[in-house]
Amino acid sequence: MKNLDWIAVDWGTSRLRAFAMDARGAVLGKAQSADGMGTLSQADFEPALLRLITPWLDAGPVTALACGMVGARQGWIEAAYQPVPCKPAESGLTRAPTEDPRLDMLILPGLSQVAPPDVMRGEETQILGILAADPDFDGVIALPGTHTKWAHISAGEVVSFQTAMTGELFALLAEKSVLRHSVGPGDPDRDAFDGAIAETLSRPERLAQSLFGIRAAGLLSDQADSVARGRLSGLLIGAELAATRPYWLGREIVIAGAPALSALYARALKAQGVSVTVENGDTLTLRGLCRAYDTLRKAVT
Repeated sequence: MKNLDWIAVDWGTSRLRAFAMDARGAVLGKAQSADGMGTLSQADFEPALLRLITPWLDAGPVTALACGMVGARQGWIEAAYQPVPCKPAESGLTRAPTEDPRLDMLILPGLSQVAPPDVMRGEETQILGILAADPDFDGVIALPGTHTKWAHISAGEVVSFQTAMTGELFALLAEKSVLRHSVGPGDPDRDAFDGAIAETLSRPERLAQSLFGIRAAGLLSDQADSVARGRLSGLLIGAELAATRPYWLGREIVIAGAPALSALYARALKAQGVSVTVENGDTLTLRGLCRAYDTLRKAVT
């Protein structure tokens, strides 16, 4: 590919995305597949990436810079965590072993926290994407997803963070528990969501009881699937907000994630009087990878 300088790679549990980049940070081409970390053995990672990027490669070696679960213990190679407080994703790169001489594979580190114990992989690159556009950002970033992160940022560093397994709990309850008979696909009912948010924020200790009420309402009053989905989303996000109140109370929050999920978090926070800015998580990931590559390039020149 003409003008190819490096390749940006966003490698999560369920998805692999690659971007051909020129020296100015412009995207020359992009490709994606369902070859996420969760579907691959260690020997599968290089072939999975090459299936996407081989049309871009020439004879000489090219740097591929990756973030996400590719650096997990179950990934291509384990990339060490950086302990907080620290600047995210700008040092501590790990080189992955490769057989194809055209590929120089580097993986960004995740972040770790000793007390309370916590880790993140991938979200630190989105945080770096925010800092690349606003180096003076000082506040809290919420990163909704399977494992939602709340990160306190100050002086260009991640000071502390907290993880909630809200997305994974939603998937397990909606697909594997008795609630699967009540919670259908599609958009959640917004009124049901709002009511459940208020309910769990005020009485989080009733969460387990309220969850079974979703099933009971389906049996006794033929509750619509969308209402059940709205209540399940609201109960779980409400419980998360109750637990993370010190992060968002009285603050301005930046939310970065998938648009539909970010919209639910924004709706819940705005109902509590919180000022919210929403960013696209995929856009921030690419911006963060570009900033990390810039730092790498400056370090070797």
